[in-house]
Formats: sequence, structure tokens, C-alpha cells
Amino acid sequence: MVREIMRDESFLAQKAEPATPADLEVAQDLLETLQANRAGCVGMAANMIGVNKRIIAFDNDGTYMVMFNPEIVKRATPYQAEEGCLSLLGVRPAKRWKSIKVQYQNEKFQTRFKTYTGWTAQIIQHEIDHCEGVII
Repeated sequence: MVREIMRDESFLAQKAEPATPADLEVAQDLLETLQANRAGCVGMAANMIGVNKRIIAFDNDGTYMVMFNPEIVKRATPYQAEEGCLSLLGVRPAKRWKSIKVQYQNEKFQTRFKTYTGWTAQIIQHEIDHCEGVII
């Protein structure tokens, strides 16, 4: 189900709760909402659709991917970026890393590790910030 985009900054500033297998439907709604907004959005976190859980969805080089309970475990080469967000007005500065290693769980809640670079790494960092209650 495509959900409305959350714009309440006090809600968005809350740290997300861990996701569980009971949240698989939330992940599906997140994917559908991301696809419905693909013209202006490349990633979303569950709090952007009003659910305070550690779930992100993003465009991974043309294929949508979902991560449950993502955490950055390694980062390299910082840089300054400017980012927009469907939940916020305007473009804002953000410190990002060119390379990140992410620990996450897949849809079967199996733990995985993967290294991302460039644009995809930036998207993931933005969405993990949402999970941490960080507003850019």
C-alpha cells in the first residue's frame, strides 16, 4: 500500500525501534511508496511513512533493495554533500563517506554484510540517518 509521506519533524527525530519479522508488511508498503515516488526519491526509511522501525528501501543501481536493522560498521573517505528529502523542504548539507560497509538483515532476517560506494553509499547513509532520528 502506498502511504502518505511523514513530515512531522518531531516524529522523524525519534530513534527507530528494531525491525522484526512482523514488520515484513511495513517493508512492502515502504517499497510501494518508494516506487510511487521514484520521480523525486531514491530511498526511504520506514519513519518516512509513519512507522518508527529500522527498515530502509533504496534504489541499488536500478533494483530496489530493502534492509532491516541496517548499521554502518566501517566507513572511509569523508566528503560534504547536499541532499534533499521528501519529508523535508529544501536542500541541506550532510557529511557522507565515499565507502561504507553495512551490516543488515534481509527479508528472512539473516545477517548480511556488504560494502557500498559512491551514490548508493550516499543514499544508504541518508536512510540510516533517518533510522537514527538524524534530520539533515
